[in-house]
Formats: sequence, structure tokens, C-alpha cells
Amino acid sequence: MIATASPRSAGRISGYGADEVVDYTATPVAEAVTVPVDVVLHLVTEPADALLGLLKPDGVFLTTTTPAPDGAAVRTVRMYLRSDAAQLAELVAKVDAGTLDVYVGERRPLSDLAAVHEQAAAGKLAGKVVLVP
Repeated sequence: MIATASPRSAGRISGYGADEVVDYTATPVAEAVTVPVDVVLHLVTEPADALLGLLKPDGVFLTTTTPAPDGAAVRTVRMYLRSDAAQLAELVAKVDAGTLDVYVGERRPLSDLAAVHEQAAAGKLAGKVVLVP
């Protein structure tokens, strides 16, 4: 598995099982990955068309942001968030049991919400931020 991360997160990402970690702050992902891949999981705003060339001919472009450009000869799957209390309870149970690891970078008061959004937009957050009312 090839993953992307900044240098501050590379060790943690390797610990999750990545065989290779690309430092996207130093090299564009499309240039750093030199072997065709089965799946591209597109979670960020990097242009989709730059990543399509990484896929094998029968590969899948899985995205939470934008679909593959019109005319792309790959299968595209778009994911959306939906509210599901049962699924959330299952995830909480996995976290409690230690079978699902969620990296919490920091806990901050709810009054810091605006600052957290600013840091997120600037790419300066490592992990999830828990806002405490």
C-alpha cells in the first residue's frame, strides 16, 4: 500500500501499514508513484486528473471530493457521509475495544472552533481535533 503524508505524519502512517509513504509536500504524488496501482483513494483537493494516470487499466478511482473527469476510462466510485446511529455505535465499540485506532492530535475547547477551521484550511492540523464544550 502506498500512502501520502507530510513528514510530521509519515511515521504514524507507516505504523498503520503503509509499505511506502510519499511526502506530498516535497513531490507531487503523480510523480512519486512509479508503479500502476489498483485503487486511488482521493480524499484531498489534489487534481483528480493528475492521479488517474496512476491506475491500472481496470483500476478504481474512489473519491470523496470530485469525480474523475468526463471521458476518463476508469471506474469511479463517489462516497458520501450519511448519518447512521447504528454504524456510529459500531465504530465507537471498535474504538473502545482497541480494534480501531483514531489518531487524536489534540483536544481543545469549543471556543477554539474558528481557529481550528483556520488551521485545517492552512493544512496545519495533525490528526483529529476533539472540541470539548
